[in-house]
Amino acid sequence: MSMKRGFGFTRRAAVVALMASVALAGCGSKGDAPSGDAVKAAAAPGGVEKPVLKLGFIKLTDMAPLAIAKEKGFFAEEGLNVTLEPQANWKVLLDGVIGGQLDGAHMLAGQPIAATIGYGTKADLIAPLSLDLNGNAITVSNKVWDMVKPNLPMEGGKPKHPISAAVLQPVVASFKQQGKPFNMGMVFPVSTHNYELRYWLAAGGLNPGFYTPGDVGGTVDADVQLSVTPPPQMPATLEAGTIEGYCVGEPWNQAAVQKKIGVPIITDNEVWHDNPEKVFGLRKDFADKYPGTTAAMLRAIIKAQQWLDADGGKNRAEAVKILSQPNYVGADEKVIAASMTGKFTFEPGDTRDAPGFNIFFDKNAGYPFYSDAIWYLTQMRRWGQIPEDHDDQWYIDQAKAVYRPDLYLAAARGLAEKGVIPADAIPETDGFKPVDNGFMDHIPYDGHKPNAYIQSLKIGLKKGQKVTASGVTGS
Repeated sequence: MSMKRGFGFTRRAAVVALMASVALAGCGSKGDAPSGDAVKAAAAPGGVEKPVLKLGFIKLTDMAPLAIAKEKGFFAEEGLNVTLEPQANWKVLLDGVIGGQLDGAHMLAGQPIAATIGYGTKADLIAPLSLDLNGNAITVSNKVWDMVKPNLPMEGGKPKHPISAAVLQPVVASFKQQGKPFNMGMVFPVSTHNYELRYWLAAGGLNPGFYTPGDVGGTVDADVQLSVTPPPQMPATLEAGTIEGYCVGEPWNQAAVQKKIGVPIITDNEVWHDNPEKVFGLRKDFADKYPGTTAAMLRAIIKAQQWLDADGGKNRAEAVKILSQPNYVGADEKVIAASMTGKFTFEPGDTRDAPGFNIFFDKNAGYPFYSDAIWYLTQMRRWGQIPEDHDDQWYIDQAKAVYRPDLYLAAARGLAEKGVIPADAIPETDGFKPVDNGFMDHIPYDGHKPNAYIQSLKIGLKKGQKVTASGVTGS
């Protein structure tokens, strides 16, 4: 399998994308797209069945491909008149897609997977495109940081990274002695953030708790209590003392740094190197009914992803300005730029190079790998959201029902044939990545062998085990 490396694609492709956006400049600025006869004319050659669309998103940096597809005219190029609508939280967004109020959305990777297997809400959703790699971090309160920092190994006068959650063990013990729970926040029960935070805690010897059937709290046997908080509310919740830390996407870790209320202790790239993050999700019946429209959306988003990673990130400053608008992320430009322009600030005076913190196009970021979907399913089983054992083929079948590389490849190959994206940016793969050794605890992950992987994890459910309100039972 070819895996494209680097932060840029090709200069020729950048020029093609730039020329296309210039050609559309007459269509309007700040997201104005052609409508009426102009959209119909553009739609006709591409077979777009539904040119007027509404897509949802949460106010996070990694919704950037949708904003860029809108603002740079890539949706309009494909004959689409798209409205982008921010959603209050992930549950509202999910319900909007399932109910048809939204035609598609910037989604948590776990949402279409969970819906398909019937965890939470049952619905047939698909993910034909991955939006990005990396982009999250785990932040702790100043109080907690002050408790752990004196014991951290230093390197060049700064804390050595990655920082293990083992440093929290005495802090959690101190809270317990005082009769207080140690609370942390994440954004949704099936979010990448939940699983990354749980992975980090468990790798450091702390149990983040198990889910019982019908339970969305996941606190059985927990050393650390995790709860749901919408991303933009994370800093305020931390400042109020309701939680002592959280895992969230940007810019809400950098917001804590700017407000001087918390310190990012580790990035998700350090927990799992080049981990998949959000997906573009929609209903299966929508894709079946409107194949031309679906293909057009994917082409537009792929072009936006390419633009975001072009020429070593030369467009990131412009992307920051676009995302800072109140109709998108609505955070201060400096806060968004602090993680999106190749740097990441952990605390005042500790800003480090992080060229891969947000990856949208490079490293096959857009391809929806089955093995990524299977990893999420292993974590659902690990923590009890999937209450019973299943054989390896079940995991593979569920992944193939949700992740649709066939749709991605059709769109990407069409762009490559026209010279819009380079052909070598499209991976040659069976949908599975090679064995992944990029986790901070060095436990290898093979997507072909999900049960063996689950068994290899020190904390978590094992074969034959179930969760009840009184704890874990079974062999």
